[in-house]
Amino acid sequence: MPEPTRYAIIRFCFFFKSICSKEIKVEELDKLQEELCVTLCLLEKYFPPSFFDIMIHLTVHLTREVKLCGPICFRWMYPFERCMKVIKGHVRNKTYPEGCIAEENIAEETIEFFSEYQKNMKTIGIPPYKYKTSENDNGEGNPLSAGKPVLVSPELSLKAHFYVLQNTPEIVPYIEQHMTFLKNRHGGKPQAWLEKEHNTTFGHWLRNKVI
Repeated sequence: MPEPTRYAIIRFCFFFKSICSKEIKVEELDKLQEELCVTLCLLEKYFPPSFFDIMIHLTVHLTREVKLCGPICFRWMYPFERCMKVIKGHVRNKTYPEGCIAEENIAEETIEFFSEYQKNMKTIGIPPYKYKTSENDNGEGNPLSAGKPVLVSPELSLKAHFYVLQNTPEIVPYIEQHMTFLKNRHGGKPQAWLEKEHNTTFGHWLRNKVI
């Protein structure tokens, strides 16, 4: 999409992201309302009038609703609407919709209950078993995000700490001070020795200097 259109849509998405969060600052709602009005004006520039139905107009009142009732993530109907869509798909005979829904739910619950006792059976709608049951297991169904604990040695921790300090812009003046301090104290030493001493002592020197 063109950049102005994409920018307007992203602003609209950010508005919904802000009001759908679990924690909302009341003092920021007025600013959100102003930004939403600007966003709707941008949308009117790039979308036809048929796009602006009652649902688009409804967004103007959402910030006021949040002020009166609190975060909308505890009150919206999207989960129930999705559930109703699934239930409507169970209807095969429109003469008896309630019976079709009941039969489909019973059949689905029966299959899911049975599949839990069949470990070799690939379930439908149920995530696979994530843990190995024996040593000969082929590992199918193991979690992809399983991590392994790693013990970091003190030397590696110091190197990581030093790397972060060396690449922080606020620390650059302290680096120059420390190098000057080492040169004044050990003027006869070669540059390689001074750099090694800097790597070893800079963290402790900086802590004493800042404190």
